[in-house]
Amino acid sequence: MSTTLGASHPNPAAYMLRTAASAAGRSYKQELLELLDIHAGQTALDLGCGPGTDLPALAERVGASGAVIGVDRDPAMLAEARRRTSGLPSVEIRAGDAHSLPVEPGTVDRAKIDRVLMHVTEPADVLAQLHLATRPGARIGLAEPDWDTLIVDAEDLGTSRAFTRYTTSECIRHATIGRSLARHADQAGFTVETVTATTPLFLDFQDADHTLGLGRNMQQAIADGHIDEARGRQWFASLSEGPFFASFTLVSVICSR
Repeated sequence: MSTTLGASHPNPAAYMLRTAASAAGRSYKQELLELLDIHAGQTALDLGCGPGTDLPALAERVGASGAVIGVDRDPAMLAEARRRTSGLPSVEIRAGDAHSLPVEPGTVDRAKIDRVLMHVTEPADVLAQLHLATRPGARIGLAEPDWDTLIVDAEDLGTSRAFTRYTTSECIRHATIGRSLARHADQAGFTVETVTATTPLFLDFQDADHTLGLGRNMQQAIADGHIDEARGRQWFASLSEGPFFASFTLVSVICSR
C-alpha cells in the first residue's frame, strides 16, 4: 500500500483549465453565464480571469459590437489568457489588481468573479471596486466555494475532519466566503437576485487529489504539526483503496447594480 503524498502544487494555469473542464466546473460556469443574461453590444468584465478560461464564451455572447475585459495580476495567467484569445478582437486583457481595477467607472454592463474573492486581501474592497466599475442596471455573477463544507469519506473520520480544518484555517485566506457571498454583495450596494448552491462530487480519487490537493495539503499539514504523520499517511493511502467520495459546497450569487 502506497503512502506517498502529493507532490508540489501543479502549474496554476494548467490546474485552473483542468478544473474548469471537469463536469462540475462546466456545469456551474454554464449556469453562471446563463444567469448573467449577456447581450450583444455589452461590455463584460471577467475579474480575475486567470488563463482566460471563460473569455471566449463571454466574447461569443457580447458579439462583434461588444467588448470583453479580462483582468488579472499574474503575468503567467495574463500571457496564457492573451494566447487563448489572440483571435478574438473583442477581448482585451489588462494587468491589474482586484483592489484597484484598471477599468473606467460606470463602463461595465456585466461582470463575473469566479473563485477569486477567497484569495484576495479584502473581499469588501474588491466588491466596492466592482460597484464603481459597473453601470446602473448592470448584472454581476459571483461564485465561491465554502471550504468549511469539504467532506472526504474515510474510516478515519477524525483525520478527515482535521484535514478540512487545516484546509479552512491554513490553506485558503477566506475559506468560508461562499456562505457570506450574498451578505458581502448586499453590503457593497448590490441588489441580490439569486443565490444558488451546488455540490461538486468527486468519485475518482485521482481527480479529487488534483483538484482538492489531498496529498499536497496533507503533506503540509503534517509538516506544520497539525496532523500526526503516521495517521495522515495512512489516511491518504486508504483513500485510493476502495470507492471514493468527497464533496464541498459552491455558492453562486447573481446581483444587480
